[in-house]
Amino acid sequence: MELAHSLLLNEEALAQITEAKRPVFIFEWLRFLDKVLVATDVKEKQKKLVEQLTGLISSSPGPPTRKLLAKNLAALYSIGDTYTVFQTLDKCNDIIRNKDDTAGYLPTKLAAVACVGAFYEKMGRMLGSAFPETVNNLLKSLKSAESQGRSEILMSLQKVLNGLGGAAASCHRDIYKNARSLLTDRSMAVRCAVAKCLLELQNEAVFMWTAELENIATLCFKALENSNYGVRVAVSKLLGTVMATALMPKQATVMRQNVKRATFDEVLELMATGFLRGGSGFLKSGGEMLKVGGSVNREVRVGVTQAYVVFVTTLGGQWLERSFATFLSHVLDLVSHPRATQTHVEAVYSRRCVSFILRATVGSLLGEKAQIAAAKEICQAIGKQMKAVVNDTSGENKSGAADIAASQHVMVCALQELGSLVQSLNATASPLIQEASIGLLETVTSVLLHPTMAARLAAAWCLRCVAVALPFQLTPFLDRCAERLNNLKTSPEAVSGYSFAMAALLGGVHQCPLGIPHAKGKMVVSIAEDLLRTAAQNSRLSLQRTQAGWLLLGALMTLGPSVVRYHLPKMLLLWRNVFPRSLKELEAEKARGDSFTWQVTLEGRAGALCGKNGKGSHGAHLKASAAMVRLRLYDILAFLTGFCVILLQLQPNSASGSGALEHDPSSIYLRIPAGEAVPGPLPLGVSVIDASVALFGVVFPHVSYKHRLQMLDHFAECVKQAKGVRQQAVQLNIFTAVLSALKGLAENKSTLGPEEVRKSALTLVMGALDNPNPILRCAAGEALGRMAQVVGEATFIARMAQYSFDKLKSARDVVSRTGHSLALGCLHRYVGGIGSGQHLKTSVSILLALAQDGTSSEVQTWSLHSLALIVDSSGPMYRGYVEPTLSLVLTLLLTVPPSHTEVHQCLGRCLGAIITTVGPELQGNGATISTIRSSCLVGCAITQDHSDSLVQAAAISCLQQLHMFAPRHVNLSSLVPSLCVSIKLFHSVHLCSSHLLLRRAAVACLRQLAQREAAEVCEYAMSLAKNAGDKEKTGLEGLLFGMLDRETDRKLCSDIHDTLGHMLSSLAVEKLSHWLMLCKDVLAASSDEESEKKDEMDDDTMFTTLGEEDKSKPFVAPRWATRVFAADCLCRIIHLCDNADQAHFDLAMAQAGCINDLLVLHLSDLIRMAFMAATDHSNQLRMAGLQALEDIIKKFASVPEPEFPGHVILEQYQANVGAALRPAFSQDTPSDIIAKACQVCSTWIGSGVVSDLNDLRRVHNLLVSSLDKVQAGKGSSSQLYRESATTMEKLAVLKAWAEVTTAYSACDHPVGNYSLITLVQPELPTLSRLWLAALKDYALLTLPAEFASQLPPDGGAFYTPETIDTARLHYRNSWAPVLHAVALWLNSTGFTCSEPAEAAALSGLQKRSTSVNLNQASGATPSAKSLPEINKDRMHLILGVSIQFLCSPRPEEPIEHVTACLQALHTLLDSPYARVHIAEDQLIGVELLNVLHRLLLTWNPPSVQLLVTGVVQQIVRAAQDYLQEKRNTLNEDDMEKESCPALGEGGDSGGLIPGKSLVFATMELLMFILVRHMPHLSTKMSDSPSHVATKTRLSEESARLVAATVTILSDLPSLCSPAGCMTILPTILFLIARILKDTAIKSVDNQVPPPVSAALQGIKSIVTLSMAKTEETQKQWTALIRSTLACILEYSQPEDSLPAPDEVSMLTAIALLLWSASSEIIGVQSLQNGCMNRFKNALNSCDPWVQAKCYQLLLSVFQHSNRALSTPYIHSLAPIVVEKLKAVERNRPASNTELLAVQEGIKVLETLVALGEEQNRVQLLALLVPTLISYLLDENSFASASTASKDLHEFALQNLMHIGPLYPHAFKTVMGAAPELKVRLETAVRASQASKAKAAARQPAPTVHSAPTIKLKTSFF
Repeated sequence: MELAHSLLLNEEALAQITEAKRPVFIFEWLRFLDKVLVATDVKEKQKKLVEQLTGLISSSPGPPTRKLLAKNLAALYSIGDTYTVFQTLDKCNDIIRNKDDTAGYLPTKLAAVACVGAFYEKMGRMLGSAFPETVNNLLKSLKSAESQGRSEILMSLQKVLNGLGGAAASCHRDIYKNARSLLTDRSMAVRCAVAKCLLELQNEAVFMWTAELENIATLCFKALENSNYGVRVAVSKLLGTVMATALMPKQATVMRQNVKRATFDEVLELMATGFLRGGSGFLKSGGEMLKVGGSVNREVRVGVTQAYVVFVTTLGGQWLERSFATFLSHVLDLVSHPRATQTHVEAVYSRRCVSFILRATVGSLLGEKAQIAAAKEICQAIGKQMKAVVNDTSGENKSGAADIAASQHVMVCALQELGSLVQSLNATASPLIQEASIGLLETVTSVLLHPTMAARLAAAWCLRCVAVALPFQLTPFLDRCAERLNNLKTSPEAVSGYSFAMAALLGGVHQCPLGIPHAKGKMVVSIAEDLLRTAAQNSRLSLQRTQAGWLLLGALMTLGPSVVRYHLPKMLLLWRNVFPRSLKELEAEKARGDSFTWQVTLEGRAGALCGKNGKGSHGAHLKASAAMVRLRLYDILAFLTGFCVILLQLQPNSASGSGALEHDPSSIYLRIPAGEAVPGPLPLGVSVIDASVALFGVVFPHVSYKHRLQMLDHFAECVKQAKGVRQQAVQLNIFTAVLSALKGLAENKSTLGPEEVRKSALTLVMGALDNPNPILRCAAGEALGRMAQVVGEATFIARMAQYSFDKLKSARDVVSRTGHSLALGCLHRYVGGIGSGQHLKTSVSILLALAQDGTSSEVQTWSLHSLALIVDSSGPMYRGYVEPTLSLVLTLLLTVPPSHTEVHQCLGRCLGAIITTVGPELQGNGATISTIRSSCLVGCAITQDHSDSLVQAAAISCLQQLHMFAPRHVNLSSLVPSLCVSIKLFHSVHLCSSHLLLRRAAVACLRQLAQREAAEVCEYAMSLAKNAGDKEKTGLEGLLFGMLDRETDRKLCSDIHDTLGHMLSSLAVEKLSHWLMLCKDVLAASSDEESEKKDEMDDDTMFTTLGEEDKSKPFVAPRWATRVFAADCLCRIIHLCDNADQAHFDLAMAQAGCINDLLVLHLSDLIRMAFMAATDHSNQLRMAGLQALEDIIKKFASVPEPEFPGHVILEQYQANVGAALRPAFSQDTPSDIIAKACQVCSTWIGSGVVSDLNDLRRVHNLLVSSLDKVQAGKGSSSQLYRESATTMEKLAVLKAWAEVTTAYSACDHPVGNYSLITLVQPELPTLSRLWLAALKDYALLTLPAEFASQLPPDGGAFYTPETIDTARLHYRNSWAPVLHAVALWLNSTGFTCSEPAEAAALSGLQKRSTSVNLNQASGATPSAKSLPEINKDRMHLILGVSIQFLCSPRPEEPIEHVTACLQALHTLLDSPYARVHIAEDQLIGVELLNVLHRLLLTWNPPSVQLLVTGVVQQIVRAAQDYLQEKRNTLNEDDMEKESCPALGEGGDSGGLIPGKSLVFATMELLMFILVRHMPHLSTKMSDSPSHVATKTRLSEESARLVAATVTILSDLPSLCSPAGCMTILPTILFLIARILKDTAIKSVDNQVPPPVSAALQGIKSIVTLSMAKTEETQKQWTALIRSTLACILEYSQPEDSLPAPDEVSMLTAIALLLWSASSEIIGVQSLQNGCMNRFKNALNSCDPWVQAKCYQLLLSVFQHSNRALSTPYIHSLAPIVVEKLKAVERNRPASNTELLAVQEGIKVLETLVALGEEQNRVQLLALLVPTLISYLLDENSFASASTASKDLHEFALQNLMHIGPLYPHAFKTVMGAAPELKVRLETAVRASQASKAKAAARQPAPTVHSAPTIKLKTSFF
């Protein structure tokens, strides 16, 4: 479309398209123009453009089009020439003056009005001269205009005022006079427009907030009567702003005129009048007032409430802080005024209003410090009220009763706000409790004795809030209430109040993760039982005691099964006593008459049932008793159903908004429904009906068809009988019940019943489809859909649909058209697209027709709503109707007046449904799809520009879906700024910020955009901020952080968290400084600086600076929850950097500056942020801070400090770390924080950052102090939390010590090592005992459920039986390091140190007599055990725990646990005792190996595999040692005996039994590792189709693993008998040979990879096995050795496809076999030839390294003692050697390697000379000596020769000098035969001696060289 448009309207194209599409075409052109005008030069086209645009004014444009048209015209004039602007203005004025009042001309008039407004808004004072005429013209036409005209004119006037500012003063009065009367216009849209216009006017018109102030107030109150939401928002904004301006005028206006300011009291008085008297305020005299009577219209009260909030928000947080006391007493007076509380429902409503005022102002405008001050004020107000009440009740005051009644409402509001404040402040509120002068607790507790129930409940609720915010107060509160309840048993108020408080506190326990001590449950049960037992003794108290008793038991139920389990028998007994046992008793009861007894009885039963309700889930114990109750209930149900039916005829629906605690005290402990701050159960009458409706829905599906019919007929009869208002109420209740029943049927998948039941239901429903009450019509439509769903027959559905079709075709009245169109929508919705497919066409065509009915917006709304339902439910089946539906939606969007917001909302819904239906197709490029897409985008643009926030929200969600399906086509550059505006992000003054739903939609959309395109989103938001002139440096992310402080809605906050999270993930690493700065600003924001500034301001400056300064200030300092989120972000940033690039943790690189922004440069900031968080008031923030600290230590511990080699950069922050940790170990810290702090301590100590002992002691001492706490044992300290909290704390301490111990033992630096262990040494005796005790506990707790009976009845060393479930989690977190530490201790000293005191210490630790040894029946007294027994127990414990865990570690288990467990096993098996233990019982070893094998199947990381191989090796070594020991003893014994049994696995037969054989288990496991790293070893793997044969080099880790496995493999034969060896050796040798082949690959640096050296080592150890060579196995053995050699020979043959093999390794293997197994190989010709070939190839290799190695290996073969082996090789290879060495003379060595090769070759020749016999000596020397002499250089060439060449000369000379004396005779013979040799030799000797003499002369006395002092750390060569 963009391509079709140019700057001018394409009139040819416009003429070609159909009439229907033209408005869309024009609208799109205007949209295009709107985008491009700003950036184009319009000079030459301006005239034509003006013509086209003004021409459009008279083409009857629709609302969105006229808005855009006006905007474009004004923009055109403001950037182009302005000389024709007056002409255009006159044109518009003429149109406005035109007397044509027809509907056809209206759009033209409205367009002209819109243009006038836009001109003035854009150009303002430039048009100043024409403005009086314009304004008069507009005001004149205002008188005669209809509603659409009126609102458009008022909007234009608003723009005129805005553009002209103070310059329009002369017209202010006229505008005011004309506009004010319209505030009570019957059209709501007009009222909104007037309010906005007057709001603009009050900016400049002083008279509005001086002389006219009262009148304005009265007008506003009148305007609020019978208003809708939009009007209330606009009018309350006007009223609030005017009042605020009256109190504090803007500076400029005050300077201009000397005005009298209104006082605070006058303003509040005015507002109060509206709240209390409504719109009839001052105008009627007193007498009339009395006659009118009645209460204030609800809309007025809500509007005034909203105005209060606007008033305070406009004045700002600082003002509120100063004037809070006055403001508070004023709002509390409102609710105590008799006019506000004439009926109970009205009183509750007024309370909610006042609570809203307080919550919306105090809750969001004040920072945390100011909130604490506000809480103090509220406390004082409560205290004052309570004093007054006490005086009233004691004095003989006649009006006392009225005062008390009034005071209860004040109490409720004050206490609820106090509770909410404390709860939102969370731990930050602790000063409120700790400062005695405030006395918060005393004040609140005193209200528990208030004469009225509402106040007592509110006080209880407030206490619950305090306890949830400050959990350490929970237990003391409970104790205090219990004590007072016991002391004041005789006061009815005390019984009621304190039981409320206890119930409320128990209800809050689920929000306190650390819980309360178990004994408190017992205490509550005994109090409740006592109350119920004594209830009958005193009639004055029986009601309160019964209620209190059951309330406490109900509250107890919320503590969950682990607590309730213990009290069930008692509870069941109490329940049984409440209900009659038999029919006889029931009859007797009925005969009793007085109402009081019944009241008490019923109170008891209600309480009992409520307790059951609280208890729904407590399991099997209840089944029997529940069956009993159910039986009783079903007996009653016959009555009940009738009762429901009666109830359904009661009570018209008036209860909305009147929820209050006193309606149902049990809500004080039940969980609050999501989204509510304070529970507000509805009045009893309403709740009973609600409950009966719900019950009806549950019972109906289980009732026989006969009864169903009876009930439905009865309902129909009831509806007939009732009349008037009552009929509506009865019908509504009945419909709700029927709907609930149908829903029940659908959920149970059951049917409605036979024909007559359906008929009855249908008559009931169909009758209501044309009921005048819209709610009933909705219910009927819904019921119809549900019925179709439940009946589920096509004919039935068709009948229903047809009935509605016929009705809709004939009916003309609005009611039946709306009802039946909804019925169609519901049918499709509940039956689904497939079930209703055949009716789709008809339904759609009918609804499309209805939607075009311009006469009734109601019909349009209902039909569009149904259409949306159909589009949603039909899914892809709707695809054929998308185009017509879309074009209708667009047409309506362009024509329906914006004041019909419901129609626009439904249009938005349809648009969204259509986008979903088309779905991913929207990405396509076909013509139809492009059209659909552009229509959707146009639709979104129109709805986005609508004034109603719900319509805007719908537009945003449509765009969000479009972005999901077709991201390329959604223009982010315009979407992002519009989203920011909807959240009101860039306006510093957050007045009534826009609608919550709109903010939710906008943030949800941002969240989705940030997921894909975070960078773009931030960029566009930044550009918007710059254009708006905001000085914000932090961009969108900073503003979202700010939003977190203001928003309370959970969903919204979680979306903001996600959005920030996505932005963080994509951008934090690139813009590191920016994000860290953000987090730092949030974390560092303590509000101290502000408070100092505040006090310096005096009143005058305060009044004058109000407008300007506030805008630049942040809204409030970040609250604790936002700071916690920032600390979490900090941790995320560290992890992101860790994953992105290790350079972030390299200071040397950072200082070199190759990469700009690295995390390591910000280390001091990171530490500072973590420190600030870790030492805060808020516990959550402390946790987050400690977590961040731990992450920082882990990531930076090993980063070296380049300037001080040998040190790390964290060392300089020791003091900070210590200071951050110290507060966490104070006396009153909660367990979870201590646990976390211990974790950080152990991380810090174990990180090795600090090596100095004294520095370490600081942190170390913290751990020592906490260890003393652990030793204190159970029950010694006063308990505040659940016992499992203590468990958590103690285990965390033990875990920390364990981690420290393991870290010390792993230390490398010896100086440190000695000293570090000295830190742990003194504590080890205690620690080892505690660790073993903890492990025993853990072992017991991991037993399967069926062993529950064997657990010790009174718990373990660190847990109590009651908290066993929560304790399990804590043990699960800490057992692994403890296990490792115990293994270390046992390994070093443990097995030798008997611990006779261990058992005693344990029982001392438990403060009980029984010990918790695993292998004792609980209760047996410990007998002193011998050391072997103790050790055996310890072994069983450790192996048991390990095997149990390794069997199947849960996938979410941290890898550290797995590694700790494996390291523990490895360490343990280092000790001789453990080795013997595991070797003696072979099955333990096998079991362990099987478990390890299983672990490998699920855990991939190489680190785990390496550890596993380590453990396997330990097991194998243990078995080896044990077997060797056995063999040695046997050998000693059997020296005499002839036959000795075959020791080792396999026995005589050689068979290994899987499951019992250690060797088999080991091989299985090792094979698994090998195949995982070298899949081609297994034929199964390499033959499988998925296997791709790739030969890549093994990674370093894999290489180490393979090497380890090979080493273990080669150890295995030593565990077998000779026959066993023959069983396993073929496999082992095959594997080793294959591994050698695969890993021995030639590398550049001639390094030997670990697997190769392991394989060579393995071959050596196997071939030298002595025990394999017995007579029986000799034949097999020989065959094996020969095959192995043959394999290796074959593998060392180079192949084309594979990389070149490493000849050296292969030769080494061959030489090993030749050397070690000579006897088996001699005489096998083929092998001999093969070996010789390999050697020949190596000798002829062009790589000198290979030659050198080959010479070395040959040397070993030639020297072999068995001449039969060596001789053939000498004969075959010596000549080649001689040849090679002779050739060196012509080709002297150029490098060291080449020189080495020559030297090794000469060694071989020398050896041959030595081996030769005397008679051959001369011939041999004749080969060697000439060769050597040929290496000598003459004097001339010596000087110019290379180093290697000179070295060769020296080497040859030395050797010759050495050989001469060795074989003097032969040497002389050789030299004599060749005189030229002799000459060369002599010359060389002379030259050598001469040079030596020279050197000696040149050199003075030898000096001692000192070693170089500076060594480079890194070698750069």
